Amino acid sequence: MPTQDTNGIKRIYMLGIGGIAMGTLATMLRERGYEVAGSDQNLYPPMSTHLENLRMPLFRGYDAANLDLFPADLYIIGNVIRRQNPEAMRIMESSLPHASMPDAIARLFLGDHQSMVVAGTHGKSTTSSLLTWVLTHGGLDPSALIGAFIKNWDASYRLGAGRYMVLEGDEYDTAFFDKSAKFLHYRPHIGILTSIEFDHADIFTDFEAVRRTFESYVTLIEPNGILIANADDPHCLALSRLCRGRVVLYGRTEKAHWRLREVIPKDGALAFTYTSPIQSAPAVMRSPLPGAHNAGNTLAVMAAASVAGLPMNTVQEALFAFQGVKRRQDVVGECGGILVMDDFAHHPTAVQETIRAVRLFYPKRRIIAAFEPRTNSSRRSVFQDAYASSFDEAHLTCIKVPPGLESIAEAERLDSSRLVEDIRARGRDARLFDSADDLIAFLLYAACEGDLILCMSNGSFDGVPRRLLEALQERNPGNRELAPEPHRKGLES
Repeated sequence: MPTQDTNGIKRIYMLGIGGIAMGTLATMLRERGYEVAGSDQNLYPPMSTHLENLRMPLFRGYDAANLDLFPADLYIIGNVIRRQNPEAMRIMESSLPHASMPDAIARLFLGDHQSMVVAGTHGKSTTSSLLTWVLTHGGLDPSALIGAFIKNWDASYRLGAGRYMVLEGDEYDTAFFDKSAKFLHYRPHIGILTSIEFDHADIFTDFEAVRRTFESYVTLIEPNGILIANADDPHCLALSRLCRGRVVLYGRTEKAHWRLREVIPKDGALAFTYTSPIQSAPAVMRSPLPGAHNAGNTLAVMAAASVAGLPMNTVQEALFAFQGVKRRQDVVGECGGILVMDDFAHHPTAVQETIRAVRLFYPKRRIIAAFEPRTNSSRRSVFQDAYASSFDEAHLTCIKVPPGLESIAEAERLDSSRLVEDIRARGRDARLFDSADDLIAFLLYAACEGDLILCMSNGSFDGVPRRLLEALQERNPGNRELAPEPHRKGLES
C-alpha cells in the first residue's frame, strides 16, 4: 500500500491515461500500491499493452458511466481533457475529489522528497535525465519523473527511497481548470533554469508572458532553497536576482560560479575544462553528450550534484556509463555507410544547436537535416524568420510540410515553401516534401556513403527514421546491423 499519508487515498481514476506522461504516472502509482484505472479516447500499444499487463482496468472512450464502474478516492484529469468531456463534467458537477497531473505528483510523492526541478525552454529532458542518473550512480537513490526515456533503464521514471525527487518542469499549462504552468506545482527546493525563450505560441501571447511564468518559478524557491541558473542567458541571469534562496550560476561568463572554459571534441567524445568553487584549479570533464549546449547542461548537473554532496569523480564515472536519452541525437542505425539519427529538436534554437553538435562529433560526414515542424508553435509563422538560419550548418535540408495546418488560421501558418526559399537564399541547399513517403524516396536517392541523416521532429515524423533505415537495409541486405555509437569510442581513454 502507499507509503505516505495521502488522506485515505487508495483508488485513483485517471482521465487521459493513455498518454506517455499520464501512463507513466499511472505506472508509478501502481508501483506505489495504489489501485489505478483510467480512460482514454485512443488507447494504443505500447502504452495500452503496458497498462493492461499491470492489470489496470481501462475504458476506451469517455463516458460518465465509467466512473460508476470504478469509484475512486481521487480523479486525476490530464492536460488533454477538455471542459466538455463527459467524465470531467460529472466530476465537476458532483464535486468529486480531483487533481491535475502536476498537483497529483506534488500531493502523492513530494511529501517524502525534496524536489529538484529542471526548467527552461531547452535542455530539460537531457539535464533531468543526466541528473537522475548521476544521483543514482552516486548512491542517493532518487525518485524521478522525466519527459523522455533514459536509455540505461528504458524508462522515464524512477521510484527511490532517497531524499531527492528529480522532476522535469514544463512551463505548459496544467489543466482546463488550472492554466498555471506545470512546474509551479512542484515546490522546487533545488531549481535548475537552463534558458528562457519564446515558445508555446498557443498558450503564451508573447515573450513577456513566458518571462512572467519563469519569474513565478524562481520566486517559488524558499530562502533555504537553491537556484542553479544559466548565467549566459540574460533572462535567466536577470530572474536569478529575484530568487530568495542561494543562487549558483553556471556558463561561460565570468559571473559563473561553475564556469565553462573550453570545449574540445576528442576521439568521438567531448572534453571540457571548467572551474568551480570546490576546486582550486581548472579541471577536465569528459562526456558522451555531443555539443557545447550539452556541456552547459552537464555543468548544471555537476553543480546540482555538488549541492547534493557528490564528488566530481563520481559524476565523471556516471558520465562514462550514461547511454543517453531516447530521441536526443539518438543513433537509429547505420547501413551502407549512411548513419540515421533521430532527435526531438523543434524550436529554432534547438534545431541550430543540434546540427552544430552533430557536426562537431561527426566532422567528416555530410549532414542532411530532415525536419518536420510539428508543435503548435513551429507550425505557426512566429518562427518563420528564425528557422531560416537554424539550418546554416547542414549541407542539405529537407523540410516536410507539417500536418494539421488546417487547424491554424492561414495568416498565422508557417510557410514551408518560403522557408525553403529563405534557406536557399542563405546559400544552402534545401528541398520541400509534401509527405513522408516522398521524403524517404528522395533520401534513398540522394544519400551517399559517409552521410549522416539527422531527423528532427517532436512528433512521430510518420516513422521516418526507422522506415528510412529499413529501406536502406532492404537496398543493402548484407549490411543490416545497427550502428555502433562512435561518439562513445575512446570515452574512457
